[in-house]
Amino acid sequence: MTALKYSRQRESIKSFLLSRYDHPTADTIYMNVRKEFPNISLGTVYRNLALLTDMGKIIKITTEGADRFDAHVEPHSHFICRECHAVLDIHMKNEDFINTEAQKEFSGQIEGHTVRYFGLCKDCLSKKA
Repeated sequence: MTALKYSRQRESIKSFLLSRYDHPTADTIYMNVRKEFPNISLGTVYRNLALLTDMGKIIKITTEGADRFDAHVEPHSHFICRECHAVLDIHMKNEDFINTEAQKEFSGQIEGHTVRYFGLCKDCLSKKA
């Protein structure tokens, strides 16, 4: 397999994502990376997001709306608000028990998991009150 050529645009995309915790869409990433690279195309952003996802450098979060992206790849869960569609991190002390419990019921090898919680975020909940 050939080594991946360094790309300043790809590094800019990854750096932008590392600076965020709101799980931006490809369009938001594109609009912000354009400030540094005015000639970058939306297609280039999508290709680099796909590549970074395949490499395990970022996480793609599929929602009812546009896909969201997260460069914080340490194990954690996500909460998706059904009202405003915000994607929020949930960091629990220990989620490894999920793998252990699932392994008891599965004859293959479990290497990880993805958990998504759904409901109303704090802001949307307070608006309804």
